[in-house]
Amino acid sequence: MSTALVWFKRDLRLRDHAPLAAAAQHGAAAGLFVIEPAWLASPECDPQHVATTLQCLAELRAGLAARDLPLLVRVGDVPAVFDELRRTVAFSHLLSHEETGTGWSYDRDRAVAAWCHARGVVWHEWPQTGVVRRLRSRSGWAAQWARRMDAPEVAQPVGYAGAAFDPLELHALPTLHSLGLPASRPLPPAGEAAAWRTLHSFLAGRGRDYRRALSSPITAPDGCSRLSAHLAFGSLSMRSVHQATEAAIAATPDRQLAYGLRGFASRLRWHCHFMQKLEDEPAIEHRNFARSCDGVRGGGRDRLREVLPDTPPEQERLEAWCAGRTGYPMVDACMRHLCATGWLNFRMRAMLVSFAAYHLWLDWRAPGLFLARQFLDFEPGIHWSQMQMQSGTTGINTLRIYSPARQAAEHDPTGAFVRRWVPELGTPAYPQPIVDERRALAFAKETLYGLRRTPEARAEADAVQQQHGSRKAGLPPSGTARRRTRTASTQGELF
Repeated sequence: MSTALVWFKRDLRLRDHAPLAAAAQHGAAAGLFVIEPAWLASPECDPQHVATTLQCLAELRAGLAARDLPLLVRVGDVPAVFDELRRTVAFSHLLSHEETGTGWSYDRDRAVAAWCHARGVVWHEWPQTGVVRRLRSRSGWAAQWARRMDAPEVAQPVGYAGAAFDPLELHALPTLHSLGLPASRPLPPAGEAAAWRTLHSFLAGRGRDYRRALSSPITAPDGCSRLSAHLAFGSLSMRSVHQATEAAIAATPDRQLAYGLRGFASRLRWHCHFMQKLEDEPAIEHRNFARSCDGVRGGGRDRLREVLPDTPPEQERLEAWCAGRTGYPMVDACMRHLCATGWLNFRMRAMLVSFAAYHLWLDWRAPGLFLARQFLDFEPGIHWSQMQMQSGTTGINTLRIYSPARQAAEHDPTGAFVRRWVPELGTPAYPQPIVDERRALAFAKETLYGLRRTPEARAEADAVQQQHGSRKAGLPPSGTARRRTRTASTQGELF
């Protein structure tokens, strides 16, 4: 009799779950989630990520129990946990989704592959996004994405045979305290039920003003889908979101709602587009896409201070940016909002990174790690690709330098957002601008545009475009016939 272990990672749901469906074909099965020390110790991990995971696991465990599938939750290195379990139940098959994650998860998966090979355990993996393993060329990628997203959802099994795993103790779910972590900031509801409520409310009406609302930090919290964290933790699948959105577009008589949802649907493709970059080149988590940018920022040399000696040192600039005390009100308001809530709309995220990269001349890695801890919806592929794109180190994307004053004028015209988050503005308690904007940007533009004009940088840009650049999608706008084509903008707001 074959015995299967479903290894949950960032796929904490019942619906549209291929490993769960496959487990029903085995004589006995159980689920497993491992809280890994490598994750807890990683510089991207924050208590809010762990607390959200625990919320998802509590709901998932109850849902699986109703189908007679036990969900084991263990703390430890994955191969060691597998060894412990096999001393009681010699499972023959390991079932999981593929994962495109940070370096520690890649190393973990390699160790798991070696463990399975040494013990004769058959490991089956299924894709759960549009990311393609071992992709040879980006040509045709969009069509592959469409085929996956248009395929029927995987049916949910009614029940399982789990008797072989009965000797194993389920154990109570750990707590942040038992894991040695501090308390989390307040969190929105997590889990599959909350994910579907959020999706339905967006498709039923919140999405009506999506295109207009998504740019302002005032209107975006309600006007955006707010699905990004649910997708990051896998409490619903990208395919489910895609198909539910297309169905809502086709069914609604509300033309304004359909227009808003079509804008949202087009951006779902870019979610996987950016993740594909990390899958194809994992090193972009740590180094520049364009190696011609190596050493331009950081590396122990503070080039901005060499040009502007009255500028504070690099570490002070980073700390002021992280604390929301740069003296630029819109930047500080957005950072404080993010640190308090764990979410910020895409345009304001881009402004924060732009300010760090161009005004403060900071290398993207340290700001990126800080933001990864603040974003509840941290998704490695999107995060590191966007950090580099907004910092001008991809070699192929236009340098987009956001003016904080212009963003405030356009997206907070009454100043309500800034007054809420920077109440000390206009008093001696609020700092003066940390850098001279005009001179700092002149230095940034001269440096980067000069670099991009070199033959070496131009040649490298061609190679980056060939490997990572978008292609004409070969896809129609959502809700129209497949014969039409369009090219989407890589600057689309992500949820």
